Amino acid sequence: MAFSVEGIEGLPEIGEGDDLAAVITGATSLEDGDIIVVTSKIVSKAEGRAVAAADREQAITDETVRVVATRAYEGGVTRIVENRQGIIGAAAGVDASNAPDGMVLLLPVDPDASARALAAGIRSLTGCSVGVILSDTLGRPWRDGQTDVAIGAAGVHVFDDLRGGADASGKPLSVTMPCVADEIAAAAELVKGKASGIPVAVVRGLGRYVGALDLPGARSIQRPLDRDLFRVGADEAYDDGYRDGFDESQSEGSLRRDS
Repeated sequence: MAFSVEGIEGLPEIGEGDDLAAVITGATSLEDGDIIVVTSKIVSKAEGRAVAAADREQAITDETVRVVATRAYEGGVTRIVENRQGIIGAAAGVDASNAPDGMVLLLPVDPDASARALAAGIRSLTGCSVGVILSDTLGRPWRDGQTDVAIGAAGVHVFDDLRGGADASGKPLSVTMPCVADEIAAAAELVKGKASGIPVAVVRGLGRYVGALDLPGARSIQRPLDRDLFRVGADEAYDDGYRDGFDESQSEGSLRRDS
């Protein structure tokens, strides 16, 4: 088994209102089963998701629905938050890298909808059954460094659900469900990179993961809050526990005095 990943070179600078499907199909030849991995920043540019860099901190606040953890450092405060797209990461995805001068970019409002529109456009222009993944760069708990993950997907099975099957030695698989969308996004980043000026890659040879446009998107990858074992950071968990314990002791003390 083998697959290939090729970056699309020579794409123009993307601006608000540009037709990404036309830009991509005009720059490369596509085949049935191809998966196009698109850096979310060029989608944000096409959708006009830019704000003045001076408003970055307010933009992070506006895009935040839940603060997970904060950590002060020399020069500022790192905020790990859940944003409007359900993604947990630093600064709500608001980023200055590869943004126009004096601006920062917000993530697409609905990355899965953006991926569906792009996949539908490419399929219409080429007649090829392709999938689209929108990727962005995130850090990982417990591990240094960053990797690209899928924040939007269309026409792609985001999981390879092996539950109910057996491994190579015949042992039952009960929890194994590789997130192939994230794996493909990470592989594509190896040919895109942050400084190469190549925001789109074509992954060929994984057509078995390409399907209908109404397949669940990348939002389905997010773990529901009720199954999240790490809802808040360590310092925040300690503070919450201390506060709860203090409140309980005060309540109990009040009851003892009343009695």
